[in-house]
Amino acid sequence: MKLVRKNIEKDNAGQVTLVPEEPEDMWHTYNLVQVGDSLRASTIRKVQTESSTGSVGSNRVRTTLTLCVEAIDFDSQACQLRVKGTNIQENEYVKMGAYHTIELEPNRQFTLAKKQWDSVVLERIEQACDPAWSADVAAVVMQEGLAHICLVTPSMTLTRAKVEVNIPRKRKGNCSQHDRALERFYEQVVQAIQRHIHFDVVKCILVASPGFVREQFCDYMFQQAVKTDNKLLLENRSKFLQVHASSGHKYSLKEVLCDPTVASRLSDTKAAGEVKALDDFYKMLQHEPDRAFYGLKQVEKANEAMAIDTLLISDELFRHQDVATRSRYVRLVDSVKENAGTVRIFSSLHVSGEQLSQLTGVAAILRFPVPELSDQEDDSSSEED
Repeated sequence: MKLVRKNIEKDNAGQVTLVPEEPEDMWHTYNLVQVGDSLRASTIRKVQTESSTGSVGSNRVRTTLTLCVEAIDFDSQACQLRVKGTNIQENEYVKMGAYHTIELEPNRQFTLAKKQWDSVVLERIEQACDPAWSADVAAVVMQEGLAHICLVTPSMTLTRAKVEVNIPRKRKGNCSQHDRALERFYEQVVQAIQRHIHFDVVKCILVASPGFVREQFCDYMFQQAVKTDNKLLLENRSKFLQVHASSGHKYSLKEVLCDPTVASRLSDTKAAGEVKALDDFYKMLQHEPDRAFYGLKQVEKANEAMAIDTLLISDELFRHQDVATRSRYVRLVDSVKENAGTVRIFSSLHVSGEQLSQLTGVAAILRFPVPELSDQEDDSSSEED
C-alpha cells in the first residue's frame, strides 16, 4: 500500500489518500472503510444520452465520485472490494443523493475521509504501508520442470512467479539433454527468487519439493553463487530451509506450513505469533483458568485491574457498524498498551482468527491470577436466582 497524502486534524477528523498495490491491500482497505465514511475514487458509470433526433442511447464513462458509505462487500477469494453509497458531491453524470457502487481497483488511488480516525485504523495504515509488515516468509514450491515462488504475508499467500520448463526424459547412455534442461530450469528459478524476494524483509525462504529436487536445486544455486560471487545469495544462505512437499503446485504449500520444523523456524513471524498466542491462551485456560479470560465484560474487568499481559482480539470487531461498540474495543486496545500489555490483532482470514471468533473474538492472558472476577460472576448469577 502506498500512502499519497495524510491530513488528520487534532480532533482526529481528516482524510488519507492511498494506492492499493497488492491483492492483500484490498483486505487492509476493507478493514479501513466503515459505514458513514466518505470515499472518493474513480469509477465507471452508465450514462443515458439523447440525440437531436430524440433517440436514446447509453454509454459507459469514467468519472470520479464521492460517496457516503452505506455498505461494504469484500470477496476474499478474488480480493475485490465493492463500496455502495450515495453521491454527496456535484457531478455532471450522477445526481446528488443517487446510489452508486464503486469497485476499488489495484493501482488506482482513493481518498477516505472520517470524522474520527481511531488508533487501531491508523496503526493498520502504518502496517499496510510498511513493507516490513508484509511478507516475512517466502516459499519456492517445486518439482522437476515446475516451480512456484510465493510470498506468505500475515493475511494471505501471493504467487509472484511461476517457472515452467519442459524437461526431457533421461535416455540410456545420453543424459545431456535432460541435464541441460534441468540446469536451465534451475537458473530461471534462481533469477525469479532474486527478482521477487526482498531479502531485507523476508526472514525465511522455504524450498519445498518431492524427492531430492530441493537438495539438487540448492546445491546448484549456491555453487553458482560462489562462482559468480553473488553476495546477495551467499549472505542470506542461512534463511533457506529445505522441506518436503508432495508436488510443485501451489496447494502443496499448505502442508509445508503445517510441518513442525517449519513452524519452529517461523516462530518470529506475525502469522506464527498469532498461532502461538492462541495456543498459550488455551494452555493457560487449562492449567491456570484464573489467568485466562475471554468475553468483552470479563476482559474489561481484568483490564481495570491492570492485569492483562497479552490481549487477543479479532480484526472483525473493529468492523462493527455500531460506533459506540467499535469505540469500546478501540479504548480497550489503547488502555492495554498504556498499561504495558501486548496487543495481538488477529486476521479473521487466518485459521487462528476463526478460532478466536469462537471465543467471542476477544480474550486475554493475565499477568497474575484474578479469582475475584470469576467470584463476582458467580455472586451475581446467584443473586439473580
